[in-house]
Amino acid sequence: MDRRQWNERYASQPILWAVDPGPFLGGEVGHRPPGRALDLGAGEGRTALWLAERGWQVTAVDFSDVGLDKGRQRAEELGVGADVEWVCADLLDFDPTGESYDLVLLMFIHLPPADRRRLLRRAAATLDPGGMVLVVGYHPTDGSAGDSAPRMPNRFTPDDIRADLDGLRIDRAERLELPDAVDTIVRAVRD
Repeated sequence: MDRRQWNERYASQPILWAVDPGPFLGGEVGHRPPGRALDLGAGEGRTALWLAERGWQVTAVDFSDVGLDKGRQRAEELGVGADVEWVCADLLDFDPTGESYDLVLLMFIHLPPADRRRLLRRAAATLDPGGMVLVVGYHPTDGSAGDSAPRMPNRFTPDDIRADLDGLRIDRAERLELPDAVDTIVRAVRD
């Protein structure tokens, strides 16, 4: 989908992604002390807001100005507006070089492999020592395995992401079978 299509989709409902990311994010990053986070493909900012409410300073990047405006408004309502920087940029063009982060998130963003690799390597290069990258997305499993996730190109395996994050310590790389989807999760740390 392009920017116009995402803007239309975000404008069509009060909140497009109403699922609370807390149970999942709490398990993956809840033990980490707050720091600086980069949320790539932030959309309406549900993960950025969850992090900000827990003391993180978050840079939320997405190409949908409608999604970011909704996130910005929700951040103000929650009292965390000063804790989130909203950046309207296409991830294919976004370059975080020169910044430093303790956490980089790429959650259900399915870019072509070469673009994903370039973005993840740039983002991983911004990690401070001990910083973590968390990548989650749809696994390329076929429908015979119970996969009912939306059909989309550029799904990825744990091994695909391992290769994208060459040079980081991989703490978790799994294919997760959920009731309604088959996902990939990779968590990597800069030593």
